[in-house]
Amino acid sequence: MREDTLIPKIGVITDIRKDTPDVKTFRAVSPEGGVVFKHMPGQCAMLSIPGVGEAMFSITSSPTNTEFMEFSIKKCGCLTDWLHQMDVGQQITIRGPYGNAFPVETELRGKDLLFIAGGIGLAPLRSVINYVLHYRENYGKIDIVYGSRSKEDLVDFNEIKNEWSNAENVNVYLTIDREQENWDGHVGFVPNYVKEIGFSTDKTALVCGPPIMIKFVLGALGELGFDKTQVYTTMELRMKCGVGKCGRCNIGSKYVCKDGPVFRCDELEELPDEY
Repeated sequence: MREDTLIPKIGVITDIRKDTPDVKTFRAVSPEGGVVFKHMPGQCAMLSIPGVGEAMFSITSSPTNTEFMEFSIKKCGCLTDWLHQMDVGQQITIRGPYGNAFPVETELRGKDLLFIAGGIGLAPLRSVINYVLHYRENYGKIDIVYGSRSKEDLVDFNEIKNEWSNAENVNVYLTIDREQENWDGHVGFVPNYVKEIGFSTDKTALVCGPPIMIKFVLGALGELGFDKTQVYTTMELRMKCGVGKCGRCNIGSKYVCKDGPVFRCDELEELPDEY
């Protein structure tokens, strides 16, 4: 770990977008302009409001964007309550990047990719998706399956409909848990939708969402014939200090903040059944 990742840097909030009733996306820049630091898709950062607290969040913007960084944050506690009350122009502290990244320049390069996300789980994958779209010629066909409780709970809905759905050789499959007015798309849970679509196994899958969703998605992919060496997931929700000292993210022989948060799913078979 580089020493400078431990030093908080100032981030100025330049834009706040309300994605869902309880999710806002915050755009931050350094006081001089531009990104606060460089990162790769899948890495995280520690955001802090002095006197309130700090927590780890995925960096949802792609590293190909050098003008700003973005963080999609669900309101679910003291720190996130404060963040959701912030206004454009206010400052926070940011340190990082932490953890490993999705292997976009090695294992994923040249492959057909299947992204599967549920709810706020789209946030860590958004960075990867936009990175892959930026370097479109380096990757094969892209399929994106994304679901949430309702249409209003779909994060980055406008970007999905206006950009991803219109990108070259990209298929987007959206679903919500229950029927509602003004929704003529698919209705049902993500794992069942994955089986219903019936993807071929000539792909590499990247999965993120609530732990129970990930569990059933892995089962669905297994039923379709995917090997666990073809599936990656991220476990940044378990990260606390980010430097392997507090022990909160320890699972068996692994520290999520040092060995992850991105894992190939066959690596998880070696760990206790607690993730």
